[in-house]
Amino acid sequence: MTSSLGVDVGGTFTDVVLWDGTALATAKVASTPSDQSVGVIEGAGRVADRADRFLHGTTVATNALLEAKGAVTALVTSPGFEDVLEIGRQDRPSLYDPWQERPEPLVPRRLRLAADSLSDGLPADIESIAVSLLYSYLDPTREEEIAAGLRDLHPGVPVSISSRVSPEFREFERASTTVLNAYVQPVMARYLSRLAEASGAAGFPAQVLVMRSSGGLIAADEAASYPAAALLSGPAGGVVAATELGLALGRGHLISFDMGGTSTDVCRIDDGKPELVFEREIGGYPCRLPSVAVHTVGAGGGSIGWMDAGGALGVGPRSAGALPGPAAYGHGGVDPTVTDANLLLGRIDAAARLGSSLDLDPGAAASVLAGLAKRSGLDPIGVAAGMLEVVEEVMAGAIRRVSIEQGADPRRSALVAFGGAGGLHGTALARRLDMAGVLVPAHAGVFSAFGLLLSPPRIEAARTVLATDVVKVEEVMEQLAAAASAELQRTGIEPETVSTSVDTRYAGQSHELTVPYAAGEGWPLLADRFHQLHRERNGFARTDDPVEAVTVRATASGAPALTWADLPPIAPEGQPDRGSRSVHSNGAWVEAAVYWRPGLAPGAEVVGPAVIEEPDATTFLATGERAVVHDSGTLEVEW
Repeated sequence: MTSSLGVDVGGTFTDVVLWDGTALATAKVASTPSDQSVGVIEGAGRVADRADRFLHGTTVATNALLEAKGAVTALVTSPGFEDVLEIGRQDRPSLYDPWQERPEPLVPRRLRLAADSLSDGLPADIESIAVSLLYSYLDPTREEEIAAGLRDLHPGVPVSISSRVSPEFREFERASTTVLNAYVQPVMARYLSRLAEASGAAGFPAQVLVMRSSGGLIAADEAASYPAAALLSGPAGGVVAATELGLALGRGHLISFDMGGTSTDVCRIDDGKPELVFEREIGGYPCRLPSVAVHTVGAGGGSIGWMDAGGALGVGPRSAGALPGPAAYGHGGVDPTVTDANLLLGRIDAAARLGSSLDLDPGAAASVLAGLAKRSGLDPIGVAAGMLEVVEEVMAGAIRRVSIEQGADPRRSALVAFGGAGGLHGTALARRLDMAGVLVPAHAGVFSAFGLLLSPPRIEAARTVLATDVVKVEEVMEQLAAAASAELQRTGIEPETVSTSVDTRYAGQSHELTVPYAAGEGWPLLADRFHQLHRERNGFARTDDPVEAVTVRATASGAPALTWADLPPIAPEGQPDRGSRSVHSNGAWVEAAVYWRPGLAPGAEVVGPAVIEEPDATTFLATGERAVVHDSGTLEVEW
């Protein structure tokens, strides 16, 4: 049988899931920020000594961007547009904050050059080049010529051109995306090269498939050339898994809630499909590439508690990360974190071994919380409870951001809580927002890595058309669908599905909505779908106004390594009842029953207050909350 290995790297832990064709094996190890491949191979070795397929979610490109550790990058652009990165759209990142500043351009002024001045050469210190000319989305010929000349003059220096990275109109966003790609490209390429070498030496496949931001997998050489498509590689796996879980349970409206050690990622899923966007900001820089509409906040188990100048308690966004980590990890952490607070309040077992390998130090956790308590004038228990209250409000704000602020009612959605800390806070958040229950999947602590196995190999293509007739739209659509299918086949994968869509707007509008459309369906149907979607998103539709097709998109997808239907029924292992312990909840200590989740059989019911423990995560149920074990092993929580 074919075996598949999924490895997802987070800021604190690296999660591993192996599917051997009949069963899942999981592991969780500390991430190795200086070289992620070290933790990846260590984690892979915990579950197997070989695999046929290697699927990977990585934060290498994201970290290089956010930590300003990318390549020294030059930008070649049309004369007069050398300052487009600074001019942008002339909007302010925070309208009412006079102190808010834009991030510095990734390319300094001395390295922003007009295409007609290249005869003077480029500075010797450049490590990567971006080329973005006006109208190259219509005709890439000139960009291709410039790129060929630059490669001859600067052998070994990678060149990113906008007509390949993001062949869409809007010169600022296209230039920004191309620069992002060039900035992180050498970092990503070096990492994937190291990983391939280490993986092959360890007996795993040297050919790695990398998760892209939109929830599909691409070959490593594609990810090395176009890393901007993988800037949200990690969070996308969890969204895919949450979507598939919802389909299996007949729950089409969900909000995925992935709380790890460093951050929390949330995404809305409606009608069995995750919300997708085709432009977003990452680190303050526009990126015009498809991605799941994840909203991330700096709130995780490692988020640090602090006091501001006025004596108010805050949590995050600064994190203790993988090293030194929370004080409870015993690696020298000196700051109080959310994990330390959960430990002091009894929600995490002081005798637990996180990831089956990390012993906790409750004394260290109590010590750092006592220090914060002394500064605040509260007792340690009050500070710990306050930290959970603060961090839960931050995370509730993230859920509001992807639901209420986008016109969607969270009350019709269930919260899918996963990540190492998701089950500890999921029910409190869902009750705060009056949501329709909580789903805590099996293997919640490594659910994003599991999502890699459920993700299909995928190639996406797009081209701006600016058309008002169906003939041009369908002509380009057929070209893109054929190109995407051919590119997928080039990697040795046969397309199973090819889907198409059109970014559409009212003539004269500044922004578009993406509408599903297949060739032959006709312009009236495209327009009707756009009117309906516009009414849903904006509260009105102008059905008498002309409709314009802006950008055509096509996606070719192969078969995933695993489908939900492939999973065997859960088989309980061990005694589920593990006694009880005191847990602080709602301002008081209560005696909570403790359960071992792998021992819970389908149909079992757990009533709070209770703690449900498993090797890589913990779920907390407060008084009045009730969980029932689904056949899939999912905890369905109501109150």
